[in-house]
Amino acid sequence: MSSRYDELATQAQAALETAADPQQLEEARVAWLGRRGRVTLELRAIPGLPPDERPEAGRVLNTIKNELHDLWERRRSELTARAPEEGVGVDLTHPGRTPFSGRLHPITRVRRRIEEVFRELGFDVAEGPEVETEYYNFEALNIPEHHPARGMWDTFFTRDPPGLVLRTHTSPVQIRTMEGQPAPVRIIVPGRVYRSDTPDATHSPDFHQIEGLYVDEGVGMTDLRGVLDAFVHRLFGPDVPTRFRPSYFPFTEPSAELDMGCMSCGGSGCRICKGTGWIEILGAGMVNPVLYGFVGYDPERLSGYAFGMGIERIVMRLHGIEDIRLFYENDLRFLEQC
Repeated sequence: MSSRYDELATQAQAALETAADPQQLEEARVAWLGRRGRVTLELRAIPGLPPDERPEAGRVLNTIKNELHDLWERRRSELTARAPEEGVGVDLTHPGRTPFSGRLHPITRVRRRIEEVFRELGFDVAEGPEVETEYYNFEALNIPEHHPARGMWDTFFTRDPPGLVLRTHTSPVQIRTMEGQPAPVRIIVPGRVYRSDTPDATHSPDFHQIEGLYVDEGVGMTDLRGVLDAFVHRLFGPDVPTRFRPSYFPFTEPSAELDMGCMSCGGSGCRICKGTGWIEILGAGMVNPVLYGFVGYDPERLSGYAFGMGIERIVMRLHGIEDIRLFYENDLRFLEQC
C-alpha cells in the first residue's frame, strides 16, 4: 500500500511541476486534487480498507494532499508572475482597452473654483472641525442659549458626550481663527455642515458651505459689496446684475442678502425666480462688534464683514439644476453632464 501511495505522489508532483502555463496547472490540479481527482478518490476509499490499515492510509494520503496543494500554490505564483513577461494567455493582437477616466464631483469642482476666485482676491483658506461645541457654533456667534435665532438652525446634538453638535455652518471657524491670530484676518472657510432638514428639492441634512471673513481697520460695507460683486462676475459672468436686500443674522449688523439676476429668464420673471427676476445666493453683513469681545479684538479700532453661501446652491445656479438630491444619488448619467 505504501509503494502505491508513493507512486501516486510521484505522478502527481510530476504533473504539477511540468505544467507550462496556468491553464495546464489548473488541469493537473483538477486531475489529482479535484472532487474526482485521484488523490481525493483514494481518500474516499479509506473506509473500505481493513480497520488496521485505515489510520496509516489516512495519515499518508493527507500528507500527500497537503504537499501537493503547497506545490500547486507555489507553481501558480511562479506561472502567474511569468505570464506577463512571456505573453502567456495574452492575445497581443487584441485591441487595447481604453482606461476609464474619472472626474471630480460637480460640488468639488465648483468649490475649488470658488476658492480660486477668493484666493485671487486675497483670501486664505481655513478649515475647522465638523463636530463642534455649542460655544463655537452658537454662543461666540451671538446666539446664546434660548435665543430665538437658534431656531434658524435645526441642529444635530450628540448624546454621548453631551454638549457637542454637528456644526450647522462653517462660521465657528471664524471665531477659532480670530482667537488664534491678530487682525488683519482675511479667510474663507469651505466645508461640510449638517442640519436636521427633511430632504426635498432644496434641502438636505448634509450639505456644503463657504463662509468668508475680513477684519481690519477701516473695513466698510462698500468693501463687502465690491468683493461680492467681483465674486459673482467672475463665477457667473460680467453682465450679471446684483443687489443687496436687508436681512437679519445674529453675528452681523447690519445684515443683508445678495441677489443676482436670474440667468434663466434674464430678469423678466420665470418659475425658477418665482417671477421676481432675482435669485438669492448668499447672506452677508458687517461683523457684529459683540463677536470681538469673544476673541479679544478692539471694536473701537477694528471692523469687518462676513458672508456665507451654500455650494450646492451655487452649482444649481451654474448648471440649471432644480433638485439638490441629484448631487447625492451617485447617478453617473447626471454627474457626467455637469
